[in-house]
Amino acid sequence: MAEFEETRFFEVKPEGENKARDVILKVYDALKEKGHNPVSQMAGYLLSGDPTYITSHKNARTLVRTVERDEILEELIRVYIGAYEKSPN
Repeated sequence: MAEFEETRFFEVKPEGENKARDVILKVYDALKEKGHNPVSQMAGYLLSGDPTYITSHKNARTLVRTVERDEILEELIRVYIGAYEKSPN
């Protein structure tokens, strides 16, 4: 239980090249082309780490494994929060 008592810090990468963003979009397109629900499939992969949630179409399964899952989650949260901050409350 002690491991959850201190705040952990993650290093945020510069805005320049964003590999996680590119991977998310390419995997999304491949899943959509194959008729899958991209949100559901990507959530399954992120939660389980099981790459079989991602289609091998367009090499998406190999591509998604080139980025750590935590980097993909960070990018998704960054975009979501960015949209929230820009929306009128």
